[in-house]
Amino acid sequence: MDNLKKLNLFSVSLTIILVSFTIATTTNLPFLEVKYPNTNTNNNPFGMLLRPTQTKNQSSGQTTRVCSDECLVWTKSCSDEILRLTYEPDNVAWLKRVRRTIHENPELAFEEVETSRLIRSELDRMGIMYRYPLAKTGIRAWIGSGGPPFVAVRADMDALPIQEAVEWEHKSKVAGKMHACGHDAHVTMLLGAAHILKSREHLLKGTVVLLFQPAEEAGNGAKNMIEDGALEDVEAIFAVHVSHIHPTGVIGSRSGPLLAGCGIFRAVITAEDSSGAANLILAASSAVISLQGIVSREASPLDSQVVSVTSFDGGHSLDVVPDTVVLGGTYRAFSNSSFYYLMKRIEEVLVDQVRVFGCTATVNFFEKQNAIYPPTTNNDATYNHLKKVTVDLLGDSHFTLAPQMMGAEDFAFYSEIIPAAFYFIGIRNEELGSVHIGHSPHFMIDEDSLPVGAAVHAAVAERYLNDKNL
Repeated sequence: MDNLKKLNLFSVSLTIILVSFTIATTTNLPFLEVKYPNTNTNNNPFGMLLRPTQTKNQSSGQTTRVCSDECLVWTKSCSDEILRLTYEPDNVAWLKRVRRTIHENPELAFEEVETSRLIRSELDRMGIMYRYPLAKTGIRAWIGSGGPPFVAVRADMDALPIQEAVEWEHKSKVAGKMHACGHDAHVTMLLGAAHILKSREHLLKGTVVLLFQPAEEAGNGAKNMIEDGALEDVEAIFAVHVSHIHPTGVIGSRSGPLLAGCGIFRAVITAEDSSGAANLILAASSAVISLQGIVSREASPLDSQVVSVTSFDGGHSLDVVPDTVVLGGTYRAFSNSSFYYLMKRIEEVLVDQVRVFGCTATVNFFEKQNAIYPPTTNNDATYNHLKKVTVDLLGDSHFTLAPQMMGAEDFAFYSEIIPAAFYFIGIRNEELGSVHIGHSPHFMIDEDSLPVGAAVHAAVAERYLNDKNL
């Protein structure tokens, strides 16, 4: 009798375990709950956002799941499923709420405390594991098997010290700060991708790493993220940036150099003696003219480069000879060799040119202040992957060859270490007034780009893992 009771008890226990496991797997929830940092929202201007509800089959009321091998060889139905998840009304509404909440509460480089808190809250709701902090406010989250291969997608979080001039319901609530470069949209797209990938986690043939990075605009947040282990085990990385050039939802990129390397310089010119003091302005002016010859006389016309003097300070008195003249500017190029050649020649020209007039020049390139950004270069293989995935997902008309741009991005530091692809997503909509360049107080985006960016991120990451397992 005792043995029979034990057998019955064992049967009941086994049934409970099997039922619990079935519920966990069929609802796409973690079998074991993972505890995360406290997400108490007291005194939190962001509040709490409700993530989209889980999709269920309309006819049966059961959550739709796909066989784990069904999308290993990608088909149109796999792309359609990602788009279906993306464009559910609840999901689109959630994406807009997230973006607008971040937009209303902009935070500058390394100050993204509440933005980071919001992201962690959304990751907690989705049951996604993460490490925090990296680079002060950054986050490294992951979805999938937890094993190789690892592929990363990155979004930057910081805003700009700009007073927003756009009058709309969700205008920045913080005086002198604004998301004028679309980083609020970048974060939203990556969270949207996280929701899609978590719904399809059983299909992932490896691990997708989600990087939420601080301080792209100032401080080289990417370098700090890398130093804190953001790229551990990662073998490729992707990222997107909104673009007012391309129509809403159109993806643009190119293989090879896409964005220029960028640096700044400051030269302090002083006189060696009293006779040289009278020549300070002339010496500095001569140096400015000579700097313009570096690109026009030394660079190949097929290798775009820029050297621009953007400031000149020789004092304010009209009848007093200055003690020093300070000038400064920027230099840009699309290859590392050209970039560092410009850096070398700027110093040589400044020092040698002012010496002709009995003066000396000290040149600072602010290397210790992390003011140098190398060129952003797309690896051929990762670019081709991005293009194929986008065309399969959205169609040929939604992918275009992007022109090289003289803007700079600290995503370049990732691309120096592992294969990378950086791409643009169009936000241009003349009817909405979404036509202004980034860093403008009139900058705004067409929010119809949000689900597109989320879907592309998710498809690019999932298919990268698939391709590695073929």
